[in-house]
Amino acid sequence: MTIARPACTDPVILNQWHVISALDEIAAGVVNDTLLLDERVSFTTTPDGECLVWRSSPSLPAGAPVDPARLNGAEALPAKPEYGYLWTSLGDPPADLFPLPEYHHPRRRNMNAGTVGVATSAPRAVENFLDLAHFPYVHEGSLGVLPHTEVVEYDVEIRDGEVHATKCDMLVPKVGVNFDAPVVMRYRYRVPHPYCVMLYYDSLPDPSTEDICAIWVQPLSADRVRAHNYMGVIDDTSTDNEIKSYQLLIFAQDKPILENQHPKLLPLDPRAETPIRADRSAIAYRRWLADLGVTYGVVPAPVRP
Repeated sequence: MTIARPACTDPVILNQWHVISALDEIAAGVVNDTLLLDERVSFTTTPDGECLVWRSSPSLPAGAPVDPARLNGAEALPAKPEYGYLWTSLGDPPADLFPLPEYHHPRRRNMNAGTVGVATSAPRAVENFLDLAHFPYVHEGSLGVLPHTEVVEYDVEIRDGEVHATKCDMLVPKVGVNFDAPVVMRYRYRVPHPYCVMLYYDSLPDPSTEDICAIWVQPLSADRVRAHNYMGVIDDTSTDNEIKSYQLLIFAQDKPILENQHPKLLPLDPRAETPIRADRSAIAYRRWLADLGVTYGVVPAPVRP
């Protein structure tokens, strides 16, 4: 017996832009299907490059050719190609996605570094990305090394409606595929969207600029996601395949950790899980979600008298 999942009723999340595919993975001219907030969504690109998104229709099965002029009455959804990905919304999204001015740096290589399905909630995926303390244990030899496990004091603030964590210093053996020697790396994190998070770090070829590693998390349901890995790097030597393979290796180490966290939904009650000093960014993220009024993918904090 199949139990129907309830559709999302969280207006904060419904009215967000959500990523559904890397543009370079969309089969043009045919129906592409995915799941967003427990609802089936279809999309395609036309021969002239226009992106179309609609609520899935039984008369337009996946793989069928699409006539853009005749979507058989299917409900059109907003479509925004941005930062190498296709974004849509099931509600009333703002006119623009969050800004990412670094994307347009003339030397930056912007790329889709792979998409991974994970049995967890979108907020859990974002919080894991913010967690510096797990680097030496889960990513030893790449993002961390034992016994160097200390997370030094760093700054966290809500600025311009986003979560920012700065001065995040860690000893890193190999922060990127083109780094060959350990370095104390100064990271900074930015959370501009409830389900999107970016990590910035000094570029090896040009330390005056920063490389960017990000995940745009697509909530298939409240406890299942597709994590779209974006990389924006200043790197003239590594191949796309080397960059992508390294990023997917890192994510493969995180995936079992994420899938074994319980509950899968992120508790927003600050007393639900014991915080430590290294968790300052995660604590700020949880409070930010609570202040926004997010209820999808989380265990809301109880209302106290």
